[in-house]
Amino acid sequence: MPRAVHADQPTVVILCGGRGTRLQERGSSLPKPLVEIGGRPILWHVIHIYLARGFRRFLLLTGYRGEQVQEFVAAESWTDDARIVCLDTGLDTPTGGRLHRAAAALDGETFCLAYADGVADIDLGGLLAYHREHGGAATMAVVQPRLPFGVARLGSGDSVIGFTEKPRSDLWVNAGFFCLEPAALDVLEPDSVLEREPLERLAAAGQLRAFRHDGFWDCMDTYKDAITLNDLWAEGRAPWKLWR
Repeated sequence: MPRAVHADQPTVVILCGGRGTRLQERGSSLPKPLVEIGGRPILWHVIHIYLARGFRRFLLLTGYRGEQVQEFVAAESWTDDARIVCLDTGLDTPTGGRLHRAAAALDGETFCLAYADGVADIDLGGLLAYHREHGGAATMAVVQPRLPFGVARLGSGDSVIGFTEKPRSDLWVNAGFFCLEPAALDVLEPDSVLEREPLERLAAAGQLRAFRHDGFWDCMDTYKDAITLNDLWAEGRAPWKLWR
C-alpha cells in the first residue's frame, strides 16, 4: 500500500531544461517537457504523479524555450493548493549545474528531484520515508528496465534453446526519482552533470542509497518511446495514472 505524504512534504524539483533532440519531429520546436502524451505535456503527467501522492510545492528548472514551459504552467488549471514556480537555469546548463543554480531557492531543506520525461507508478511516499529513515544525503530510485529486444537463450555447444521476448534486465538503472538533503548540493559545480561525478562522489562517500522500484517505469527518450506511452494512455492502460 503506498504511503501517504504528510503536510510537511518537501518541494519537488523537476529538471525541465531539455531540448528533446531525439524526439525527431517535434523536438526541434518544442521543449521536451511539453511533448504530449495523450494530449497533455509529459510534464503535466509528472506533476500529477506527485500531486496524486500529496505533494504540492514544485520548482521547475527551465532552460530551452523555458518561456513556453512557464506559459503552460500559468495557463493550466492545477489543484487550488498547488504552488508551481519556474526558475530559468540557462539554455544549455547540464543537469547538475541547473540544480546548483537552484540551491538558494531550496532554503536548506530536504527536497525531491525528478526528470520531466519519466513516468512510473512509484510509491513516492515510500521513497521519501525510506530516505528519511536511512539518514544519508541522497536516495535514488532504481529500476530493472525491460530490454528493447528479445534475447536468445543458449545451451551447450552454443545451441539456441529458445527465446525470451523483451525480458527485464538483471541490472539496476537510475529511474530519475530522488530524495536529497541540502548536503547533496555540496558535490555540485556550475558545470556538473548530475549523473556522473556528483552521484559517483556521493556513492563513494556512502551517502547514496537505492530505493528499488519493481513496478512500471518508462522514460520518453526517443520518438518510439513517445509512441509507446501515447498508446498506453489511449488504451486506458497507463500505469502511472495514479489520479482520477
